[in-house]
Amino acid sequence: MMFNFFAAARKSKRIVLGLGLGLSLAACDVDLSQIGGPSSNNGNSGDTVNVALLLPYGSGAAGDEAIANSLENAARLAASDLKGATVNITVYRTAGNAGTAANVADQAAVDGADVIIGPLRSDTSNAAAVAASDDGLNVLSFSNNPSIAGGNLFILGNTFDNIARRLMQYSGAQGRNRVVVVYPRTTVGQIAKSAITRAAASTSVQIVGEGAFDFSQEGVTAAIPAIASTIKSSGANGVMLTSDSTGALPILAQLLPEQGVSPAITKYLGLTRWDIPPQTLALPGLQGGWFALPDPAANGQFKDRYQATYGTAPHPLAALAYDGVAAVGSLASNGKAVNQASLTQSSGFAGANGVFRFLSGGTNQRALAVAQVTNSQVQIIDPAPKSFRRGGS
Repeated sequence: MMFNFFAAARKSKRIVLGLGLGLSLAACDVDLSQIGGPSSNNGNSGDTVNVALLLPYGSGAAGDEAIANSLENAARLAASDLKGATVNITVYRTAGNAGTAANVADQAAVDGADVIIGPLRSDTSNAAAVAASDDGLNVLSFSNNPSIAGGNLFILGNTFDNIARRLMQYSGAQGRNRVVVVYPRTTVGQIAKSAITRAAASTSVQIVGEGAFDFSQEGVTAAIPAIASTIKSSGANGVMLTSDSTGALPILAQLLPEQGVSPAITKYLGLTRWDIPPQTLALPGLQGGWFALPDPAANGQFKDRYQATYGTAPHPLAALAYDGVAAVGSLASNGKAVNQASLTQSSGFAGANGVFRFLSGGTNQRALAVAQVTNSQVQIIDPAPKSFRRGGS
């Protein structure tokens, strides 16, 4: 089985998972009709929040219109689910362009926004945050790139650090404490490897080797013998694969077992979702392997609500928009202004993918489940924590 290895190469210079860019300036769709329950805040202005939703409408990039529409739908769904608060959503079209994102962020401030949710990618998010900083507005970006986080910019996307921490904690607790990291020689590959190294340092897991490969079909195939040799000679009982199903994962999961790296002896671990697309779960090396994913119960409820409301399945990124609105709506329900102190409250928020919280540096922590591939199916072997009272990750 082979997937589109080279589709990922077109994305390798972006750390935001699975996305593209474009041009133009406009604000539209002021929506003052979102349902909110009666205020319990005795006139506190925090029971209503004005959200500027920055989306890549008009970018011209393949898939952006569908992504933008799904993000908007999810944001409005979250607003309608709120109790005790009203969220007013105004959609601003960034066209996937950094200059446009900065302009509409300025316009959002003029229009009275309390917070910006979006944009989609790192460059537009950074531009919007710089523009909004003079107006004291915080930006909750859909990006998962931790390098842009900080100041008034928070990221909603699940990070490599968060996933690696969850898997390393679980792996160490199960005695899989000697791990080799396998990654491509790309910027994203280096970031992934660093995240795993940081995560292991806070657990009982020791990184006992690494296997790097050039990011091409020929490159990964040529590197397989040396990677397999490293795994076997190091005494590793786990191998962490950073690639996804559009990249090198199918080749690694097929050829490493053929080179003697048996999944029955060496546990395969995944930094990416192995259930997307579902046929990935049939790969030989992944049988019995572990990966992390959002709380299936919470995510299932969100998907059902979205499908019932809009008649179609949500884009995988749509849950981020739901989470952003849910967070600011929760603060409004409790009479809290949307500022850095309230956004980083230790209890976090309930979202479409389970509980999450923003960290002081602008990144986030998300409660994740650990899954095992059993007979080419997903089996949850360690559920996602329901709160952060025990430091759930």
